[in-house]
Amino acid sequence: MFTRMSSLFLRTLRDDPADAEVPSHRLLVRAGYVRRIAPGVYSWLPLGLRVLANIERVVREEMDAIGGQEIRFPALLPREPYEATSRWTEYGPNLFRLKDRKGADYLLGPTHEELFALTVKGEYSSYRDFPVILYQVQIKYRDEERPRAGILRAREFVMKDSYSFDLSDQGLVDSYNLHRGAYIKLFDRLGLKYVIVSAMSGAMGGSASEEFLAESETGEDTFVRSTGSDYAANVEAVTTPAPPEQPIEDKPAAVVHHTPDTPTIETLVDFLNRQQLGGRTFTAADTLKNVLVKTRAPGSTEWKLLGVGVPGDREVDMKRLEASVAPDEVALLDDADFAAHSFLTKGYIGPGALAGNGVRYLVDPRIVRGTAWVTGADKPDHHVIDLVCGRDFTPDGTIEAAEVRAGDPSPDGTGTLVAARGIEIGHIFQLGRKYTNAFEVDALGQDGKPIRITQGSYGVGVSRLVAAIAEQSHDADGLIWPREVAPADVHVVIAGKSDEIRAGGEKLAADLDAAGVNVLLDDRGATPGVKFADAELIGVPTIVVVGRGLANGVIEVKDRRTGERVEVPVDTAVAHLTELVRG
Repeated sequence: MFTRMSSLFLRTLRDDPADAEVPSHRLLVRAGYVRRIAPGVYSWLPLGLRVLANIERVVREEMDAIGGQEIRFPALLPREPYEATSRWTEYGPNLFRLKDRKGADYLLGPTHEELFALTVKGEYSSYRDFPVILYQVQIKYRDEERPRAGILRAREFVMKDSYSFDLSDQGLVDSYNLHRGAYIKLFDRLGLKYVIVSAMSGAMGGSASEEFLAESETGEDTFVRSTGSDYAANVEAVTTPAPPEQPIEDKPAAVVHHTPDTPTIETLVDFLNRQQLGGRTFTAADTLKNVLVKTRAPGSTEWKLLGVGVPGDREVDMKRLEASVAPDEVALLDDADFAAHSFLTKGYIGPGALAGNGVRYLVDPRIVRGTAWVTGADKPDHHVIDLVCGRDFTPDGTIEAAEVRAGDPSPDGTGTLVAARGIEIGHIFQLGRKYTNAFEVDALGQDGKPIRITQGSYGVGVSRLVAAIAEQSHDADGLIWPREVAPADVHVVIAGKSDEIRAGGEKLAADLDAAGVNVLLDDRGATPGVKFADAELIGVPTIVVVGRGLANGVIEVKDRRTGERVEVPVDTAVAHLTELVRG
């Protein structure tokens, strides 16, 4: 039965919601697809639920095609499995924690690696049972500190998570590649423009990790790709090529200079060049910026100081820093922290005071042995020139924390990097044995000896895909859904009040429905202008107008994507539209 807008639970809005930050949020609310219930929590109304269900269908079809079997876990989970893998504490404040009436700890599941591993352990015990791929499409919960952009960054969201269980590392690689191929088919079917990038595993753990990012200026993820190769990576996963080490013997001695009122790199460089200190011209790239942060291990109450050294022409990228120290929490020092550590001279911190007070000091990979720097001398209004790495100071190691910029050399040695933004829509991991070790998930081999199972984890943000598609597929008038996920195949608009026009629209809708075409019929008593505006806003890919042309035996068919309009004889309209829909 086709859907009548006169009885459809739908109210479109003419004005943008006050809290809308991105096009998808604005349009999905205005078109009546979703409604906000609380920060990061949304209801799905009938049209929105149709789009969501269509995406779920495509996801299931591609998962089933690689041998995946669907199951369903509860969202309410006991503490113990997550305690066993340390993620009860590693997830920190992002986890929704609660107690039942007896005081037992529970959580709302953010992801289900533990439960899948335990379930496989409980059901399978022989090498003959493997490999196996299990998946679910389920609501997840993460207590985002700043939920934003509607359903793009929500606290409650729908996710497909699948897990592979294999007897060997090669089996894991094979399962990983199966999922990678399935994701390519899936996102291609959804009509998305996306890129596959190297990524960090984060709290999931594991080794190989790739993200699928829908390209969008509103995306929260920054990624880079090479101008000379197929290299692409999330900025958190970019590795900085280290320059060759330099000889130390020919470097001049380090000299401390009085540099009044130079607490920033800009003021320091300006002072050095005005005073012609060292007899040469300095740039920010000649300076060593030392940023002090504090880190705290999951579950710990103790903060530890960490010094991060980067070339002075670069800022510290907090997302890269957070990824590098994960699962530890990281924060910048505040005034109270500086007051508690009197050896830290804000604006003039150098490696010497850090080493002398047992503060761990990690530097950018560009800071190699033999390189000379201008940096803080650990007392107010003083800097040291020609402080040489490996001679005057020795870092405790390197860290990827400096910002990645367009024009940087590609880590694969080919070309330079260009930057863009994207929305994470999928993430695949080779977890290995992190979780199967925690729960001792074994299979008895042919030789009677136990084989420790290796695991992969593969996620797709199903509800986020609705927003990602909307971000890429809209114009000034509204949404433009790809046919695979649209809430209807054809939107029939009755543009007139005469009995003949209304009857013609009703008959066309009924005939299309009988031919297996999913129809949304605007049979409301609203004006044609209101109906046309709503049709553009709702975004069904084919709009059919039954109006004055009916007197001449024609209807108007509009392609929502291109704006192209054609007149089609009523007698052949069903055949024309059926062929168009089934393409």
